[in-house]
Amino acid sequence: MSTVHETAARLPDLAQLRTHLRALAILDARIGNDPQFRQYTFDPAWGPGIEAALMENGSGDDFSVLFTPAGALIRGFDHESEMSPYRRDDEQVRPGVIDDVPTALRPLLDEPAFFEEGIDAPRVTVCLWRETDDTAWHTGPAISFPVGSGDPDGSGFLFHLLTDRSPEAVQAHFEDYYERPVPLDAIRHVLAGHPLTPAIAASLNPATLSDNALIHRIAAQPEVASYLSCDGEFDLARTDPIESIVLPNGLSVEPVAGCNAGGTHYLCGPAVPDGPRPVLYTDSEGRASLIAESLAEALTLAVVLPSWHDALAGFRPPALNADYLDDHPDHPTVRDRLLAALRLPPATDEEVLGRLLNTAARTVPDGFLPHVRDEEESAFEPMLEPSAE
Repeated sequence: MSTVHETAARLPDLAQLRTHLRALAILDARIGNDPQFRQYTFDPAWGPGIEAALMENGSGDDFSVLFTPAGALIRGFDHESEMSPYRRDDEQVRPGVIDDVPTALRPLLDEPAFFEEGIDAPRVTVCLWRETDDTAWHTGPAISFPVGSGDPDGSGFLFHLLTDRSPEAVQAHFEDYYERPVPLDAIRHVLAGHPLTPAIAASLNPATLSDNALIHRIAAQPEVASYLSCDGEFDLARTDPIESIVLPNGLSVEPVAGCNAGGTHYLCGPAVPDGPRPVLYTDSEGRASLIAESLAEALTLAVVLPSWHDALAGFRPPALNADYLDDHPDHPTVRDRLLAALRLPPATDEEVLGRLLNTAARTVPDGFLPHVRDEEESAFEPMLEPSAE
């Protein structure tokens, strides 16, 4: 028989559990297509001083892990468990389950979200807690479990991704739930706490960050389209370049957007369903640079680093983006809102700058420096220059 006592012995410390739960929420958000079917979520501002990791499986079972300065409380509910308050005549939590929750964490059980209308008891079949200075998880020491069940309180199936935190277990869960393959390397990347890049996000759900999906998303979001056509210099309505270009590597080019200064963004290579295509930018002065490995990365660049042209000219933080931030002090808030609307992963200036410089350095050696079609001696000049520092 598996009970909460076995679960307590297999849980990590508070910091590790928080990191793991955040990773599960990130994975669920990226692998799935529809937010209403997500099982794992993480709310860093669930209440004053409270972070909440939540799981709902859509079948009436759920759990919450509430993190506070005093410690953490785990509350789980298995709707088929004989330990459910709804199976008792007094409609109360089974004796011993929450009786010993310490005073500092006890108020967390009184959250209205854990009560059903007309029932004067929290929705609980299993409970664990750990105060900040504790060295182990605690449970009720004298719980009377019903006989005849291998998982009487539901802890075995509710917390299976908390007790077995291996990438293989997490992969198996999401592949079973979403009924499609999920790459193990991407699972490992997120569980290790590494930044979620557009490439990793695309590998978790290629359709979500495909070129067509992103273009349709821009068209459906007026704020996004307005920002990109102006400050982002990525106007989807400007797809008529000044001149026709070809690449030395033989890849085809498809104009996808333009800017007010006469520049053009091109997708390079054949269109492959859900496959990324590098993005090349040419300006009106005969210069060019590869700027992103995919449309998703190019849009992230336009949103996070609107002064990216200056980066190619050698400028670095804090000078880079400084003038733009002086004129648009609310940009960090706008940036986060636009990335969320496009379903692009969060990114810092440093991450985006590093990707831009690495990609731009490939322009010449990998055959992405274009020339004008049918014109000899018409090669563009590379935009990437040494750092001004």
